[in-house]
Amino acid sequence: MEYFIETGFIDLKATFSCGQCFRWEEVGGAYSGAAGGRKAFAREEKGGVALSGISEGDIPFWKRYFCAHEDYRSLIETFSADETLKAACAFALGIRVLWQEPFETLISFIISQNNNIGRIKGIISRLCERFGENGAFPEPERLAVSGKDDLAFLRAGFRDRYILDAAGRVASGEIRLDKIADMPYNSGKAELMKIVGVGEKVADCVLLFGFHKTEAFPRDVWMKRVMSAYYPNGLPDCVKGYEGIAQQFLFHYARSAGFSGARTARG
Repeated sequence: MEYFIETGFIDLKATFSCGQCFRWEEVGGAYSGAAGGRKAFAREEKGGVALSGISEGDIPFWKRYFCAHEDYRSLIETFSADETLKAACAFALGIRVLWQEPFETLISFIISQNNNIGRIKGIISRLCERFGENGAFPEPERLAVSGKDDLAFLRAGFRDRYILDAAGRVASGEIRLDKIADMPYNSGKAELMKIVGVGEKVADCVLLFGFHKTEAFPRDVWMKRVMSAYYPNGLPDCVKGYEGIAQQFLFHYARSAGFSGARTARG
């Protein structure tokens, strides 16, 4: 049975491949993926997303995941007051910033550092197969009792130490992800940066994609190029409060059309 989630126009390929999530794969024109311990098949339908392989009780989760509440038509109209953003939005009109599970987002973006999307997906897939229940993303408590030798098969390199530190701090309650959800942006960022290996860029990615704090503005190599070329004096006022959503359009545009270079993740 299929369930329809109304989002307005959405481009699933652009949304799933723009460096914000790593557990969706294209299968015959649709997408197979997992999020928040749930699996689903997703395909585009006029005005939204058709989902199968889910239960009716999961619909609120998926509405939040796809940010069905967010009025992208109005946001794009506002962003289009700036010519560069107007071009970026037109290039990938159907991108949406997803609202993902915080711990999965934290570990995923720790893994993403100095990495490419293919390797990130491989590491996360192996992590879920070994430590997750029925392929779900593992709980922090499960990872926290592991050692570096237990993670060697991931082939994550220096990131093993960061994964274990993050899992340990979350499992022990030293880092309370539920409290970060209610914190102001700057306080949440400072809390995340207590974790070994979490710098400003990773913290901003987690705040944007895991907590939907839309003022978070991750600055990776691509966004630094965009800022240098187009916004040396800072972002325009038309994106205030939604800097993170604006940067996702700019990031995808820069990586896919605006600049040449390898297709990396948020490095």
